[in-house]
Amino acid sequence: MPEQLSENAQKVQAALAALGLPLQVVELPASTRTAPEAAEAIGCQIAQIVKSLVFKGGHSGKPLLVLVSGSNRADEARLSELAGEPVEKASPDFVRQHTGFVIGGVPPLGHPQPLQTFIDEDLLNYPEIWAAAGTPRAVFRLGREDLNKITTGKIVRLASQRSP
Repeated sequence: MPEQLSENAQKVQAALAALGLPLQVVELPASTRTAPEAAEAIGCQIAQIVKSLVFKGGHSGKPLLVLVSGSNRADEARLSELAGEPVEKASPDFVRQHTGFVIGGVPPLGHPQPLQTFIDEDLLNYPEIWAAAGTPRAVFRLGREDLNKITTGKIVRLASQRSP
């Protein structure tokens, strides 16, 4: 029988169940706080890790959730263009206030209020991806088609330009 999930991981599991998705949160002994740590702990490519980044609208103060492939950097200029205002990386307190989770454990769902979400199109290159599940040691596996279902996010080109 699996061990009991921590409180925040249980919140994510409940949010997945509420959407009718048979996805399973797991808590690992190794840290999954960063994309490289998560990929090593899971045994997948860094690009298969969903980095959940929170930005703050420069004028509105509104939180924006950005889901980027673990091998990519979010293009802040492109995000500003999409958001219609300048953006800045959110502080740890802002992230916790608007998502209910700490940096390194922010899942793509289960937040107190829905967040405007942008999904890096590169995540769709992989049939299987992994996202944070509420703590820096909790993750869940999902299919690329599940990401938009659980976030209702907009799929866009978000990665910084990479060298050819």
